[in-house]
Amino acid sequence: MNLVVMKFGGTSVDGAEAMRRVGEIVRRSPARKTIVVLSACAGVTNQLLRIGHLAADGGPEEAAAIIQELTRRHLMIARDLLSPSVRPEVEAAIEAAGAELLGFVRGISVLGELTPRSLDLLASYGERLSSLVFAASLNGSTPGSTLVDARTFMVTDDQYTKATPDLEETSARLQRIVGPLLEAGRVIVTQGFIGATPSGVTTTIGRGGSDHSAALIGALLGADEIQIWTDVDGILTADPSIVPAARRIRIMSFREASELAYFGARVLHPETILPAIRKGIPVRVLNSRRPSSQGTLIVAQPNTAKQCIIKSVAYKEGISLISIVSTRMFLAHGFLENVFDVFHKYRTVVHTVATSDVSVSVTVNDISHLHEITQELRHFATVEVNRAKAIVCVVGDHLRNSPGVAARVLQAIAHVNLNMISSGASEINLSFVIDEHDVESAVQSLHAEFFSRVDEYEEIFD
Repeated sequence: MNLVVMKFGGTSVDGAEAMRRVGEIVRRSPARKTIVVLSACAGVTNQLLRIGHLAADGGPEEAAAIIQELTRRHLMIARDLLSPSVRPEVEAAIEAAGAELLGFVRGISVLGELTPRSLDLLASYGERLSSLVFAASLNGSTPGSTLVDARTFMVTDDQYTKATPDLEETSARLQRIVGPLLEAGRVIVTQGFIGATPSGVTTTIGRGGSDHSAALIGALLGADEIQIWTDVDGILTADPSIVPAARRIRIMSFREASELAYFGARVLHPETILPAIRKGIPVRVLNSRRPSSQGTLIVAQPNTAKQCIIKSVAYKEGISLISIVSTRMFLAHGFLENVFDVFHKYRTVVHTVATSDVSVSVTVNDISHLHEITQELRHFATVEVNRAKAIVCVVGDHLRNSPGVAARVLQAIAHVNLNMISSGASEINLSFVIDEHDVESAVQSLHAEFFSRVDEYEEIFD
């Protein structure tokens, strides 16, 4: 293997012992070239965002206390992890970061305003601190590793808190900055989640963005494999908190993984594998706490002897169901266009859709503009909103070519009231909307129906 990109999430770098495990995983990588992409230590990003809101809302003392705790936490990791020869320099950098944060909080407190740009700068400290400590540790045991600030190559627009990377410029900078280091045999350590505008202003590419960062880096540099290291053994046939007997999926397609990520599978961020899909780069989901596990391999087209109809059952809670009815639109063109123009105007993503001649039902989980959306829709339709709903879906590449699957699904959940049914445009998922309190029962019943006897698919499931 020539080049591998290894991304480690927050629980994988949660403390000194966790970072030691990550270091050992990196050292054992058979790849000739390695790029390590790190998240912030678990919980740190949430604390940093809270600091900003406290400062803006008149709580600078509490914000300062959290900064002191974060500084102490990273100092303790450094003291436990690093050798005496490199520890003082890293400790000084951690304390300097804490002082910067305190000064930043004072400024926010004086202004009484927290802008998205300020939030991005605050949030960036999590990845910057975790990578600082880990890179020093790795260099102590694996001389030749180099810390590269992601803001020097991950170029984005200025849509703070959800910036979009500029692929052309990012690719050029990766080739110019990271390429020569890789050719020289250096192990690169960098941050996920963060980037910078062309003028150097710090940005973030959205929550869950570390996975996306790793995929972009891998795609733009032509990696042989992108590895997403988490605290679970891979992608499972269901949420193990609901179905303890959930099985690990050994291999699945990009399309299946994309659907599962989009509909609530918590291992991957929905945008994670899009760059890999475009370049056909395999993605492997692995467990940093059990590196011996083979994880889940995600490829363009699994080459397995047997084809399994369903790979997993996923769900997404916190859904609102919006029913839009207008008899005036019967046989009239433009009804759907008018409806979706409203959602587009307020940048609200629609998850599932069901239509008839005079009505359309949609689901959303972002309700920040729900009032404005419904007010505009009522100009030409009757609108009803039902909250506390959930989407449950079954996903599998061979669902569309398997007669009788829908009947099995409906029979398995015959005890549950269905608010809406939608067969995905990709033809590899069957989704339905139910009350949130029915999620556990529905998922358990579906899993029992499709995964109670899968021994014949041993090359696909554990």
